[in-house]
Amino acid sequence: MLDILTAAASAEAPPAWVQFLPLVGMGLIFWFLIIRPQMKRQKEHQEKVAGIKKGDKVVTAGGLVGKVVKVDDDYAELDLGGGTRVKAVKATIGDVIPPAGAKPAND
Repeated sequence: MLDILTAAASAEAPPAWVQFLPLVGMGLIFWFLIIRPQMKRQKEHQEKVAGIKKGDKVVTAGGLVGKVVKVDDDYAELDLGGGTRVKAVKATIGDVIPPAGAKPAND
């Protein structure tokens, strides 16, 4: 009985860095599954917004669909139809609608 107690008492705890390995692993999983894809989508959106030119059809984050009439550094002037023009912040433009004659990417 004494041998079991002395053996248990003499067992050393694992090094501190081994105890942090699960946390590091979870951090890496979090990075690759959540943060990295979000950064990629954000970069693609910024490139798309930077490439907006006169004549493009766009959808704003608020759901308005219009044709770009004028573009400057921070704003885009949109024609919503019927002579209605609005000035939108370029960062709020959600998507650029491809022309009607363009072939879909999945065909």
